[in-house]
This record gives sequence, C-alpha cells and structure tokens, in this order.
Amino acid sequence: MQLADILDLQAHPIGDLGYQARCRANLCRDGALIMSGLLRPKALAAIRNEGLQHQHLAYYTQDQHNVYLQPQDASLPANHPRNRLVDSSKGCITDDQIPLSSPLRVIYNSQDFKDFLAAVLEEPVLYPYADPLSSINTHYASAGQELGWHFDNSSFAITLLIEKPQAGGEFEYIRDLRDADAGEMNYAAVGELLDGKRSVDVLPTLAGDLAFFRGRNAIHRVTPTQGDITRMLVVLAYNTEPDVSLSESARMTFYGRLG
Repeated sequence: MQLADILDLQAHPIGDLGYQARCRANLCRDGALIMSGLLRPKALAAIRNEGLQHQHLAYYTQDQHNVYLQPQDASLPANHPRNRLVDSSKGCITDDQIPLSSPLRVIYNSQDFKDFLAAVLEEPVLYPYADPLSSINTHYASAGQELGWHFDNSSFAITLLIEKPQAGGEFEYIRDLRDADAGEMNYAAVGELLDGKRSVDVLPTLAGDLAFFRGRNAIHRVTPTQGDITRMLVVLAYNTEPDVSLSESARMTFYGRLG
C-alpha cells in the first residue's frame, strides 16, 4: 500500500514547497490547521473498521485533573484555578495494538509525510516514540465521555478524526491563554473560563480530516459525546528528539501498562 492510496495527495500536495508554506502560515496565524478530507474514503473505511474490531482492547480511564496536568499545589486553595478539577474519560488502544498492515502505519512511517510535518511545524526532523505504546493511539469516546480543559505538555498534536459522533465531541479552544515558556500561567483567565465567562473557538473537523494543533499555550477540551455513535480519533505522536519515551507514570495513567 502506497501513501497515495491512503491520502488525497492531489488536494493536499504535501511534497510541494508552496503548499507547505501555506500550511505553515495558516498554522502560525491560527494556532491550528485542518487538512479537510486528507484520508481517501477507502482508507478511512479501513481505519474505521480496524478501530471497531480492536475497540474491545481499549483501556478506559476516568479521572479528574487540573488544567495544567500537574499535581495539586497545596499552597493554594482547592478552588484556585491552579487546583480546580475537571473530568476526562476515554478509551485508548496503543501502538502495539495497531495492526502491522494498518494504513495508519504507512502514514506514520512515510518519510514524505514526516518531512511535510517537519516543514509545517518548523522542526528539523521528527522521531517516533522509543516506547512500544505511544506513537500511534486510537481514542474512543462514547456517550458522556469527554476530555476536560487542559494545556498540553508537548508543543504540537497531530490527529485524524475517524468517526464523528451524532452530537457533542466538539474540539473547543482558546489560543495563547498562557505563556508556559515565560512561566505565565494566567490563572485569572483560566478561572473565568472554568466559570463559563470566556468565549471559545471551535475547531470544526469531519471524518477523514487531519488536524495540527499547538496546545502547549492554547487551553482546549473535547465536549461530551452525545448519541450512540462513538467518537474515534487517531493521535499520531512524534518527538523532536530521538529515543524519547513517554514517562512510566504517564503510560500507567493513559494505558494501564508500561509495555
């Protein structure tokens, strides 16, 4: 199976320098980029069927966390924006549970695809995770499941929406709400958001769309799924340095195992 059999490279000529520059400019301007209909219909159907066949292997988590994904700060009140808790719940299958013949592996391992991502993200080169679980993940959110407000630890995320639910499952965000590198956590604005006093943007995606998102300083969430159709999303995770593994504590939290 070739990359052109999976991705619509006529609509999205990822090897073209001009197209790369336009994508890079859009990501810089908006903090997010949607490549609509990137997956060809047959490839989308194959990935969806794989996901349904392996959904019984998913590890489900339901937990509460603060938006900074950090341990609680005992020096601050429990109702301080730094410590306020939100809910997250989802299922996940890991890289070692993705079939070797999956179109997702063709995409993930394609040098042309990685070169395109690196060009858009302005990174010299991208590397897979060194651990056996974290490079490709499929996430499932059935009725009532959600991803609570948070900032990412990583500088970018790359996702493919495989199945859109009947309702809910909307990706909401506010870009540049903090400046993590400068140590500015912007507790006041986070508190306003958690109190429902801030307007948010929605990143509209359909099944087959790829999304780039810079979530380190953009707070974001996925609203609860509504209806009988499970939201299915693939995360393609890369690193900017070689031989990086997700921490053991994170693997236990997200996957329930180390390998």
